[in-house]
Amino acid sequence: WTIKDILLHLIDTERVFSYRALRIARGDSTPLPGFDQDLYVENALARNRTMTSLIEEYKSLRQSTLTLFKTFTPEMLISTGTASDSAISVRAIGYILSGHENHHKIIIEDRYL
Repeated sequence: WTIKDILLHLIDTERVFSYRALRIARGDSTPLPGFDQDLYVENALARNRTMTSLIEEYKSLRQSTLTLFKTFTPEMLISTGTASDSAISVRAIGYILSGHENHHKIIIEDRYL
C-alpha cells in the first residue's frame, strides 16, 4: 500500500466503525458483517486523489466521529453488539479507532518517511 492507500484505508475504516458504533449505541442487535480491507483499498482508487483531498476528508470525518461519540451516554458506551463475528462495545470501537490511527502513523513513519 502507498501512503495514500493507508490514508484512504483509515477513512474507510473510520466510516465502517462509526456506523457500527451508531447501530450498537441505538440498540440494534443485528450482527454486523466484517469487511475486506484489501478489496476496499483496491477499489478506492487512492492514486486518483490528491493528498490534500484525502487529508481534508480524514480531518472532517474524524471530527464527525468525535462529535458522534460525544453524544453517547455512559450507558450507550457500554452497549455491546456483534461485528465481524465478535462481541464489541461502543467504547471499544472508539479505542480501536484511536489505536488504528496510531498504528498506521507508526507504519508510515517507519516504512515511508
